[in-house]
Amino acid sequence: MTRVPMLHALLLCLAFLLGSSTASAAAFSAQDTGWEGCAIFASLVSTAVGPANVVLSSNLVWSDLKPEDGLILLHPTRAVNPEELSAFLRAGGRVAVLDDYGAGAEILSRFHIERIPAPIRPARSLRNNPALAIAEPVADATTGRTMSVHPTVASVTQLVTNHPTGFSHPNLSAVLQIRARGQPDVVIAVAGQVGRGRLLAVSDPSIVINQMMRYPGNREFASGLARYLVDDDTWGKRDGRLYVVINDFREDGAFGNQSSIAKSVGATLRDLSTVLSDTRERGLPSPMVIALGALAAMGTVAWLAVVGARAYRRVLPRFARPVPLVAQGGVAGRAAVLAAPTTHRALAVLELKSALEEAMAARLGLEVPVSAGDLYDAAAKAGTLDEGRLKSLKKLLLMMGMVETSVTAGRPIRIRERDVNHAAAMVQALLEAVEGANGYARGAREDGN
Repeated sequence: MTRVPMLHALLLCLAFLLGSSTASAAAFSAQDTGWEGCAIFASLVSTAVGPANVVLSSNLVWSDLKPEDGLILLHPTRAVNPEELSAFLRAGGRVAVLDDYGAGAEILSRFHIERIPAPIRPARSLRNNPALAIAEPVADATTGRTMSVHPTVASVTQLVTNHPTGFSHPNLSAVLQIRARGQPDVVIAVAGQVGRGRLLAVSDPSIVINQMMRYPGNREFASGLARYLVDDDTWGKRDGRLYVVINDFREDGAFGNQSSIAKSVGATLRDLSTVLSDTRERGLPSPMVIALGALAAMGTVAWLAVVGARAYRRVLPRFARPVPLVAQGGVAGRAAVLAAPTTHRALAVLELKSALEEAMAARLGLEVPVSAGDLYDAAAKAGTLDEGRLKSLKKLLLMMGMVETSVTAGRPIRIRERDVNHAAAMVQALLEAVEGANGYARGAREDGN
């Protein structure tokens, strides 16, 4: 099999594996007619406010919402943009959050609503099962006079919960509570005003699943919730639409089309945090794992094909290669070592010092090795150098002595390239001066003879 048909076969297998994985309906789905779906809840909401006024969507477009609209967040698995949510509420929108173990805690923490356990011994429960505790509407009491209950539960006498949790709140109005025996009552629904809008939080979303819709109080709560979210307010007539988002959903746009860089960056960071958190808790989805495995396999096959077809340059055997200058002896090898970029320039200065001492000793009739002091005294006594060149010789010998001392101590001083070039030029000039003086002296002696 050639490489092209093999690649096609891998792609077909990948497409088959990805396409054959069918996702089962998630809990709380509005299309699910099973016991944990919310098809009956969606139908009751549509009946309460009119099908044309209900928008069931998996994409929450904030720019589509208006102050007179309502929003239901049913078991959200991701936290909504808090800036957009607050802007919608302050403008007059109404929001209901029904959640227990999803992302509702993160959403409600902005409003100082915290989750607490439900009573262990509820005063009333279905079939004496504490997990099916009976919740009742809470009536406000002022100066001993009983006031009306919240509009959402105006037609509810009792409501059956399903493994509920509770809420702790500092200053919101209680809507539903579970009375307990021998312990404090626990509130499971609270409501409050945010700007011109209203917020309603329910700690048990399963009260609206299909199995719980058999109980009259639960059905009345669903209808009352839908009507409350679009009913007229004190500031005017609403006539808005009711948006319902369930489980996982996307967010787009900005409420009132007023976006900002801070909002965009914040939303991006929250989405990234959610993805990382989901991946850490649940791992990668099966289709993604299969896709990554197929891509890795195709990448390995492609790499093997490229490596197998690569033409390698012929390498000369070691005995036939030219010997590099740095590995050679003599003047050429030493010059290559001194000229190498990695060689410290102090070694070049020491090389110049050795050349200067040997050349001048030979011209002045001295034996090597010779000290700097003896070399200077011999040059001054011979009279081959004028006063200016003698000063240059003394300065050069002093500098070279300092470099030699630093190298011997294992801490060579910093030498710049121009310092080396200057020392080389001085050595050349001094040797030429000594050579010229010696030649002139020899000529004079020959003429005298």
